[in-house]
Amino acid sequence: MAKSIQEQALEIAQLLEDGKAENVTVIDVSELNSWTDFFVIATIRSSMQIQGLQKQVKDYVKENDMQIHLTNRKQPDGDEWNLIDIGPVVVHLMSQEARDFYELEKLWHAGKVLR
Repeated sequence: MAKSIQEQALEIAQLLEDGKAENVTVIDVSELNSWTDFFVIATIRSSMQIQGLQKQVKDYVKENDMQIHLTNRKQPDGDEWNLIDIGPVVVHLMSQEARDFYELEKLWHAGKVLR
């Protein structure tokens, strides 16, 4: 049986946590916008960690017949905030500084926090 989008979002969150990402949060934003259903937000500590976690997420996407959508950003991906758009799930890998500054959990406070 196919996994639900929610199950996939939670599995991605677990994958990030297993990769030593910190403060991993999943927010159901499906009622709040038309372009995605879940945010997975994680704090990362280094560019090496970002690269490793990105690879794990990409492998997961491939294994689960999902697709990564390329994002158009004005600035190149740096170590502060890295976004992986999988359509129904958007993964945010953020430094502690970026997470404190952007406060996505506050911005999307109307969403349901699943973890």
